[in-house]
Amino acid sequence: MKKYQVMYNPLSGNGTGEQAIEKLKQVLPDDELILTDVMKVQDMKAFILGLPEDTDPVLIGGDGTLNFLANALGNEKMERPIYFFPAGSGNDFLRDIGYAEDGKPVQVNPYLCELPTVVIEGEYKHEMLFMNGIGYGIDGYCCEEGDRIRAKGTNKPINYTAIAIKGLLFKYKPTSVRYRVDGGEWKEFKKVWLAPTMNGRYYGGGIQPAPQQDRLNPERTVSLMVFHGKGRLTSLMRFPSIFEGKHVKYTDMIEIEKGHDIEVEFDRPTPLQVDGETFLKVRKYTVHTYRK
Repeated sequence: MKKYQVMYNPLSGNGTGEQAIEKLKQVLPDDELILTDVMKVQDMKAFILGLPEDTDPVLIGGDGTLNFLANALGNEKMERPIYFFPAGSGNDFLRDIGYAEDGKPVQVNPYLCELPTVVIEGEYKHEMLFMNGIGYGIDGYCCEEGDRIRAKGTNKPINYTAIAIKGLLFKYKPTSVRYRVDGGEWKEFKKVWLAPTMNGRYYGGGIQPAPQQDRLNPERTVSLMVFHGKGRLTSLMRFPSIFEGKHVKYTDMIEIEKGHDIEVEFDRPTPLQVDGETFLKVRKYTVHTYRK
């Protein structure tokens, strides 16, 4: 019998985080599970380092909870095994690493270090590590709308695909964007719908902006994708292809570049999301990859 310290996020998966505990008990029926609400842990790093040697930590939550853990550890390589068990609504990290939904907790140590950093310049300046990706454009708008719906107290799952379709058809106004990679020349595009920078392949519950991105690539590069230049109807018709990563064939609308330092500027304040967390009125974001 093994002993696990289970740190669960009750808010994950639209408030279904505690239900994942029951699933974990079914997966590990012979092991001892010690439960702690992750929202009540003030110092996650100290909490994990202070666990007995015979007790392994297991985090239950979604991509946002995993992002919280990564930032708490601060890119430090942890020697003791750390496990993750899904309770989120998107679970893009697990989708990226090929995890089976009915599987046991997965060890995530290799994925919690050497992460890229994003600096966000919006209503206030914010710097953080990220696991999956930076979503700017219609995806940031979707997260903002989702937050508004959630604030009304609804218990129904947020349909981000429906929000995106309505945004593409009516509500979302594309921006002009300029960017540069690794200090090179600035490139500018008008009518930009998406401009995410990705550490993994997926975000937003299965969207693949950069289908060739490898989060463990030896160079630790990230991928910038710019979806630009067409009207609402054409953009709406081509948007579904991004779920399978087939949008890359539309070279008249898609730019993808890899690098270590990515700067993206917008011509007006726009919502942006980092692993599902929304930031408002953002004018610029800058990504720096890990340097040894």
